[in-house]
Amino acid sequence: MRVLVAPDGFGSSLTSAQATTTIVDAWRSACPHDDVHGCPLSDGGPGFVETLRTSLGGELVGATVGGPLGTPVPAGLLVVDDERGRTAYVESAHAVGLALVPPELRDPTRTTTRGLGELLEAARATGARRVVVGLGGSATNDAGAGMLVGLGLPDPRGLLGGGGGPLAAVTPDDLAGLRELRARWAGTELLVASDVDVPLLGLQGASGGFAAQKGATPAQAQELERALASFSRAAVTALGDALRPDLLAARTASPATRLTHAPGAGAAGGLGFGLALLGGRTVPGAALVADAVRLDERIAAADLVVTGEGRFDWQSLHGKVAALVAERALPHAVPTIVVAGQVQVGRREQSAAGVAGAYAVAEHPDEVARALADPAGTLAARVVRVARTWSPA
Repeated sequence: MRVLVAPDGFGSSLTSAQATTTIVDAWRSACPHDDVHGCPLSDGGPGFVETLRTSLGGELVGATVGGPLGTPVPAGLLVVDDERGRTAYVESAHAVGLALVPPELRDPTRTTTRGLGELLEAARATGARRVVVGLGGSATNDAGAGMLVGLGLPDPRGLLGGGGGPLAAVTPDDLAGLRELRARWAGTELLVASDVDVPLLGLQGASGGFAAQKGATPAQAQELERALASFSRAAVTALGDALRPDLLAARTASPATRLTHAPGAGAAGGLGFGLALLGGRTVPGAALVADAVRLDERIAAADLVVTGEGRFDWQSLHGKVAALVAERALPHAVPTIVVAGQVQVGRREQSAAGVAGAYAVAEHPDEVARALADPAGTLAARVVRVARTWSPA
């Protein structure tokens, strides 16, 4: 049987490349008669640059930027020259990733995206006229306000670069330089590769759906929801007619509503919204990477596709790798199975997403700690059992 292994990373435990190697080796050990190939994927989060470099080549350029807590962190970007000119690929997790903040210091009311702005400036300094930003795995929830400061937006009252909490007090006057900043980026094609298709606000938005993962209490999540709503209104007011009207939506939605409700606006703590203020265009990150690595061709040559991620849950169905792989496999009539650290999607939802089966490394809550202590070993053990189920003897 021809098996294609195409997972995302498993949170901060295993990168996409490490997860792929683990699954491929385990499957081969259990079923040596199978023809198994790996294809690491990313949804725009951690591993975005590494995955694209494997397929596209290019040059890695190093940089040092401010991390989520303001301390310097090493970062990198991928520069690729092709028929379209020079493109710089930026991974937001390099500057604002959750892995950069110790668990005891995680507080999205204070963590900032300022370092991503510095990394974007480094990307433009390479001469790239096209910048692709991968979003996902952030420790932040400031709707990109800190990023705008990192790009040179004045912050006279110190409200923009200090995390999501202070944004409740931001007024349009605090964003007086936003029009000029947007104009400065008008000559650069800005593509936003989002890991999820959620809006900025609401129960499944940046604060309501994700702030708890970054250390926020329920009260802080509500505080952040109000702060991002206030910031978004101030930003849209400050830009005014600089926001080009969407002719199809002009009669049904205000500019603020269109930007905050746009799919991907809530990605990475609202960075999707912040990049849209600069004129960025959002695309599904998983789809962008899948096209770059020619995933459809690889699926067509397979009999079974194995994908995976740290947690297969409701977020997985909103632009994550597992759902994208299953969607791409359906036209080829190739079954897709998911191996994840935890599975929190019911069978009916799995079937609706085109997933033939989902298997958890930690099947019970008391197994989670053991899985985290030995992520590669426990994943390999689970894959061996799955392989013997799916592969003909």
